Amino acid sequence: MKTLYDFTMKNIDGTETPLSNYKGKVVLVVNVASRCGFTPQYEGLESLYQQFKEKGFLVLGFPANNFLWQEPGSDAEIKTFCSTKYNVSFPLFSKISVRGKDQHPLYAWLTNKEANPKFSGAISWNFNKFLIGRDGTVAARFGSKEAPGSENLKKAIEAALGQ
Repeated sequence: MKTLYDFTMKNIDGTETPLSNYKGKVVLVVNVASRCGFTPQYEGLESLYQQFKEKGFLVLGFPANNFLWQEPGSDAEIKTFCSTKYNVSFPLFSKISVRGKDQHPLYAWLTNKEANPKFSGAISWNFNKFLIGRDGTVAARFGSKEAPGSENLKKAIEAALGQ
């Protein structure tokens, strides 16, 4: 069985980053975009990260241009946008595809029925959220409309941090 730790991704600066670097952390994996109605969630994601990072929590942002071309920029443009507009300090990665024929293997694993039967299914839009437990497996999934500051999401993070 695969876990988050089996993947290596390029970070926003182009450096290969083994996700095993985050072993033992609770991780929120989010497909992000700069020109979406949900883009202001960057602020809430950064707030969550600041609130829980000392307890072993991390947000990982994966820019994707799968929905109405709402992430057209280069990695450098995305990084500048996120840092200047939303002061994002959590890790961002190189732009990937989160669905379709060119879906990245990380998102194929996240959405696969055999790998994650309770949380499988296609990515519906930007800012879908997968909560990964300390063991590297999916513990919960939240849709785009679930705000980062919602009680549901915070309770799930706190529960995962407590395990």
